[in-house]
Amino acid sequence: NDVKKLSEDINKYQKQIKSLRNRMKAIQRAKYSLENIVAYDSKSKELLKTVKKIAKNDTTVLINGESGTGKELYAHAIHNESNRIDGPFVAVNCAAIQSNLLESELFGYEEGAFTGSIKGGKIGLFEAANGGTIFLDEISEMDYKLQSKLLRTLQENSVRRIGSIKEIPIDVRVVAATNRKLEDLVEKGKFREDLYYRISIFPINILPLRERKADIIPLVKYFIEFYENKLRRRIDLSEEARDALFNYNWPGNIRELKNCIEFS
Repeated sequence: NDVKKLSEDINKYQKQIKSLRNRMKAIQRAKYSLENIVAYDSKSKELLKTVKKIAKNDTTVLINGESGTGKELYAHAIHNESNRIDGPFVAVNCAAIQSNLLESELFGYEEGAFTGSIKGGKIGLFEAANGGTIFLDEISEMDYKLQSKLLRTLQENSVRRIGSIKEIPIDVRVVAATNRKLEDLVEKGKFREDLYYRISIFPINILPLRERKADIIPLVKYFIEFYENKLRRRIDLSEEARDALFNYNWPGNIRELKNCIEFS
């Protein structure tokens, strides 16, 4: 009887250890703060002030902006400026994960929930982000059916793993981002209206680089210094090149600017 009980205890602790390992792998830390954001344009400075205010409020935030404007950078900064700074920061790109896999990644699953599931089950990223922030990037690409489960999670502050009937309470702040107009997707029936209003409690809009021209040259200098240190060579910037960089439209925004400096 003693050996049987000891064996049962060992199995229980092995499952707990496995669960903790999965949790540790999933936990990430926010890398960037407001100080890492280059903001010389008056519009950018106003945005930083707004972000600093809402970061402390612990409310859901929706970041709107074209591709390459730095939405994830702001998500990191919101977390690091909030009272959850000591908690985990978990980033999820909803467009990078197949729809049938995204549900199990976000909410986890129980052992035997489906063919190929890991023995002992797996915690979801919402559980991994407990006490911190989860960043749902490209939320517009989330499957319509999955949106209803996300809405329930946000409303009830709990998750239910796939294959389970148990509700697991969570304390997670949600920061979402999109480069598409969710209002248009709602009208076309591709995004749930109730979820849209739930995640856009406090929307912020990051302007494209062409609409905050005063940030261009400071960003150029920032990336030049970065690549000079990385490549260990000097990068000169002529007046002609400076004017060309300033007057260019930058459809790819900061990402395109960074790639341009690296290519040079």
